[in-house]
Order: sequence, then C-alpha cells, then structure tokens
Amino acid sequence: MSDRYTGKPFLKLLDCYVLDAIGHLPPSTDAELMSLEPQLHQVFEAEGPWRGIVENRMGFQDGMQGAILEVWEKGREKFVESQGREPDPGEFTRIFIDTNFPH
Repeated sequence: MSDRYTGKPFLKLLDCYVLDAIGHLPPSTDAELMSLEPQLHQVFEAEGPWRGIVENRMGFQDGMQGAILEVWEKGREKFVESQGREPDPGEFTRIFIDTNFPH
C-alpha cells in the first residue's frame, strides 16, 4: 500500500470507483473488491456492493459515474491535443480525487 493510502482505507475504494467510472479498473481488482464486500461492510458499517458503499458514503447522486466519465473524456481530448499522448488513468484519478474530494 502506498503512502497515499496509509491510514485512509476508504481512499483506495474511492480511487477504484473513479477508475471503474472511466473504464480503467482491472477486472481482477473489481473481482477482488467484490470478494472483499463482507469485510467492507464491517469496516465501513455499510451494506451492498462496493460501488454502493462508495456512493452512499460520499453522498453521490445517481449518475455520478457518468459524470466522472464525461470529465475524463473531455479532459482526455484536450490532453491528447496538447501533449500528443494518452493521459494516464491513475494520474487522472489522483488529480480528480485530490481536487474534488480533499482527504
């Protein structure tokens, strides 16, 4: 676990949520999170799938994943035009969360 997540287990879930929204969460990570849902229920005193735990804890409205995807797609186009390469999904996730959900 990187320093980013030390003492912040929910931050890892939030990062995964954003990666999932933009289509870059590895299937193996999604499967791992689904298998961990019983433990997540205990740790976060919540019910339901891991995505729902994030949405409920953050107070996200319906359509949040679509809104995140829209930000990614619009920003991606601008990034490719200015940098001549694809943006890094992990870097986008860190910047998006750090900007919108300070922790």
